[in-house]
Amino acid sequence: MKRAKNVVSVGKISGAVGTYADIDPFVEEYVCKKLDITPSPVSTQTLQRDRHAEFMTTLAVIASSIDKFATEIRHLQRTEVREAEEYFSPKQKGSSIMPHKRNPVTCERMCGLARVIRGNAQAALEDVALWHERDISHSSVERIILPDSTIALDYMLTTFTRVIDRLIVYPEKMMQDLKLTGGLIFSPILLNTLVEKGAVREQAYRWVQRNAMKRWLEGEDFLDNLKKDEDIAAVMTNEEIEECFDVKKMLRHVDTIFARFGL
Repeated sequence: MKRAKNVVSVGKISGAVGTYADIDPFVEEYVCKKLDITPSPVSTQTLQRDRHAEFMTTLAVIASSIDKFATEIRHLQRTEVREAEEYFSPKQKGSSIMPHKRNPVTCERMCGLARVIRGNAQAALEDVALWHERDISHSSVERIILPDSTIALDYMLTTFTRVIDRLIVYPEKMMQDLKLTGGLIFSPILLNTLVEKGAVREQAYRWVQRNAMKRWLEGEDFLDNLKKDEDIAAVMTNEEIEECFDVKKMLRHVDTIFARFGL
């Protein structure tokens, strides 16, 4: 947003065709300085609209990021998932026909507004090409898309911040869902450990895969089958195999990621 603001913060007082034919360049410099903006290096009757298009597409990218986050929460709030959800007040209604539902109405609103801003960004791109670089067909468009998009994004940022601040998280359900595969999610750790202990990767992959398929297709216990696999047993002990099934191994570098953001 800061970069886009700098790109669009330019001014133009250079005459009807941008040649300063009837005005001294000093006037442009003086006025722009007073407004704390930069004089455009070159202009015609209008400022080049690629600047405004960059600003608008930046708004669309930010809105799309909010859309991405909101879509994830919408999935996590599905009745059969319910790992996290928007705050739901005691008097709030969910579905109009299914009283058990707790609908993510605010996140749905975020996704809808993102579509509006992306559509406005397309209109801004259409404004870049002007006849002879001097028609004002962009003006009618920008009177709508600039205020509408900036106001909408401001609302989205404020509203979604509130969603995150009040987000309800269910770690027990997350752990329950992690266990749905019967430990198959740990297959990458097991594969890498086998390779680290000297197994050829292609062979190790097949060893892990054949035991994983027994779980997928026949419901057999993944961990028990791994321990009984002679090829794997020749490389790893039962204790080493069990260590690969510790979810904390997958999370051991999470603090490093958060530290990048000063958290």
